[in-house]
Amino acid sequence: MNHNHSNLPNAINLNRAFIIGIAINALYVILELLAGIYYNSLSLISDAGHNLSDVAALALALLAFRLTKVKPNSKFTYGYRKSTILVSLTNSVVLFIAIGGIIWESISRINHPVILQGIPIAIVASIGIIINFISAMLFFKDKEKDLNVKGAYLHLMADAAVSLGVVISGIFIFFFHIYWLDLVMSLVIVLVILYSTWYLFKDSLVLTLDGVPKGIDFNKVVSEIKELEGVLDMHHLHVWAISTSQNALTAHILIHPKTHMEQLNRIKLNIKHKLEHLNIQHATLEFETADDKCCDTNSIFDKST
Repeated sequence: MNHNHSNLPNAINLNRAFIIGIAINALYVILELLAGIYYNSLSLISDAGHNLSDVAALALALLAFRLTKVKPNSKFTYGYRKSTILVSLTNSVVLFIAIGGIIWESISRINHPVILQGIPIAIVASIGIIINFISAMLFFKDKEKDLNVKGAYLHLMADAAVSLGVVISGIFIFFFHIYWLDLVMSLVIVLVILYSTWYLFKDSLVLTLDGVPKGIDFNKVVSEIKELEGVLDMHHLHVWAISTSQNALTAHILIHPKTHMEQLNRIKLNIKHKLEHLNIQHATLEFETADDKCCDTNSIFDKST
């Protein structure tokens, strides 16, 4: 059962938004990195790493969007959607390595401070505010229609705020010659990257191990299904991610032995309808009666395990 079709994002516009967002942010990463190296600004180099995570996040969201269109085949029965999880995990590991490099450079600069030009740093960071704001506006219209789109929008707006911090530090460096502000700002950016990367790593690792996806309350799924008319009990329930944007479930549903086919179909549709509201798009259900209920020794509902 499908619903809210009118609330789905426009595929063509969204695809274009992702491509434009990736392109302008990638160009800015190159500009900011070169400027950071030229002006010896660790905060610009750190922010370039932060904006690189924007490019990776947008590319991942675009990949997930594109892979949902790839048809399954006899070898990959879910298509290639799981690859989005592997890309997410790889992205987090690469960001951890980048964080290590920035921290190492920060430590070396504590003992060897450098004289910086504040105005060029502020100008380059100002461009970053504009780039991030324009990129965020590309997703503004559809941000409430798709979780990946909303995540991209919020991430870009947050990065505009980080670039504003670099602008302020550049101005202070120019007027007051407080050169250590560049080091402090680079460490603040590192903390921001570390915070988001840690959750990206943790969430993608859970999905790689077929854990319950973030945002899905396992106990709520159980209770809401068991409350539906015609459902007596359930067991052998598994919830996992097909991709970073789609989730699946399998379950054994216990029904009354005298349930006829029309009632069974209605129970099945009601369960799938409820699961869609719980962000579970694919469900495989097996119906049983008390007379033929299986013995599932691996179920978390089995108190003996």
